[in-house]
Amino acid sequence: MTGLLVAGTTSDAGKTAVTTGLCRALARRGVKVAPYKAQNMSNNSMVCTAVDGAGAEIGRAQWVQALAARATPEPAMNPVLLKPGSDRRSHVVLMGRPWGQVSSSDWLEGRRALATAAHAAFDDLAGRYDVVVAEGAGSPTEINLRAGDYVNLGLARHAGLPTVVVGDIDRGGVFAAFFGTVALLSPPDQALIAGFVVNKFRGDVALLEPGLRDLERLTGRRVYGTVPWHPDLWLDSEDALDLQGRRSAQSGARRVAVIRLPRISNFTDVDALGLEPELDVVFASHPGGLADADLVVLPGTRATIADLAWMRSRGLDSAVLRHAAAGKPVLGICGGFQMLGTVIRDPHGVEGATTEVDGLGLLDVETTFGPDKALRLPSGQWLGAPATGYEIHHGRITRGDGVDEFLAGARRGQVFGTMWHGALEGDELRSRFLGEALNLAHSGVSFADAREARLDLLGDLAERHLDVDALLELARTGPAPGLPFLPPGAP
Repeated sequence: MTGLLVAGTTSDAGKTAVTTGLCRALARRGVKVAPYKAQNMSNNSMVCTAVDGAGAEIGRAQWVQALAARATPEPAMNPVLLKPGSDRRSHVVLMGRPWGQVSSSDWLEGRRALATAAHAAFDDLAGRYDVVVAEGAGSPTEINLRAGDYVNLGLARHAGLPTVVVGDIDRGGVFAAFFGTVALLSPPDQALIAGFVVNKFRGDVALLEPGLRDLERLTGRRVYGTVPWHPDLWLDSEDALDLQGRRSAQSGARRVAVIRLPRISNFTDVDALGLEPELDVVFASHPGGLADADLVVLPGTRATIADLAWMRSRGLDSAVLRHAAAGKPVLGICGGFQMLGTVIRDPHGVEGATTEVDGLGLLDVETTFGPDKALRLPSGQWLGAPATGYEIHHGRITRGDGVDEFLAGARRGQVFGTMWHGALEGDELRSRFLGEALNLAHSGVSFADAREARLDLLGDLAERHLDVDALLELARTGPAPGLPFLPPGAP
């Protein structure tokens, strides 16, 4: 098999960025390359098309990595997607379809049950692509989870993958993290660790080089490059830890307040708004954060009923109602749209024990959760603008007579709601919406061009600061034999 595992000293070390950059750099060389992540934990997902033509759900990061690789996104690129339902339980999406749940109490057994399918998906990709660049999860040296691991070195052992470890030098302690990551692995696992990549370096790399030489001497493994910190690096985020907002450089910009729900999902829906030069996009978790907003957005959520109760506990429901009563626009997307209706029913217990709650009453819409999840890639138009998006939901809506249609959802005055994620990425549709809601003129911003520029930037960084040719050769030939063992090894 021809492939490479990109692991990390920690979560958020830069695995996703390095994997994406390598995918773009290899695609530029004419290599048929595919991204892969055996298991992703994220509420930020995307719909692609499965082999049978039906909709399938994968992690947003792998969908974007497929774009970087100039490949068609498919379920095999992220065979297991965990969507946290609570601190102890996650909903499992297997090969793009709902599978069940795993909890902390059956974690190891649950992982074993999913490993076979995940490894089969990798083998399938490896048989169809020249190179598979696999992204690990967390750290490969989570020794408490190694017995059931199929994402990091469990995958590397399965496929004989050489592994490079990415470390975030901006956090400090990167040399110790590199050494310790290797030294706590068993001899067979260590034999697959081929080297390191330093990420987010600031300053003169000449000052770093003595440490890099010492690391290579101490570990017997090479450093494949040092990627600098870059202010314009922005990928579709995987998790809610990345919710920073997007500030406009213009004075007098309109303020978009996105409610930061505890179980927020698919929050990349507002990324396109963040590119608009006349908009400030901020995330708000208290009523004061909505006080001077020009537009309020209720985003998607993994738990609509619970997050609506959270809003009421904080007085955010009243703040939204005051905003709407003042004639200011409100946009609800998927779960946020359901909150704007009159009632939400859950007769099958999809979200828990609560079977019915009142919505905010801003739209004459009723929602009923069904046991089956809708996964679709819809298209249409609104006010003459073409519109596309994707749907991931259990809720089925029924519109009353007092609302107009809006992207298969509803509109009354300045209150808009849709079940479509991603619709604002369409430039014409976004322009029409901002014209209706905020009386803004068309900005000419292209979301697709902005995303492509970000992917090209990652590819440029990989080309300039990583030894891409050496990494490609490593993927083709595997780790060098006789790599030294670093004591003490696994406990």
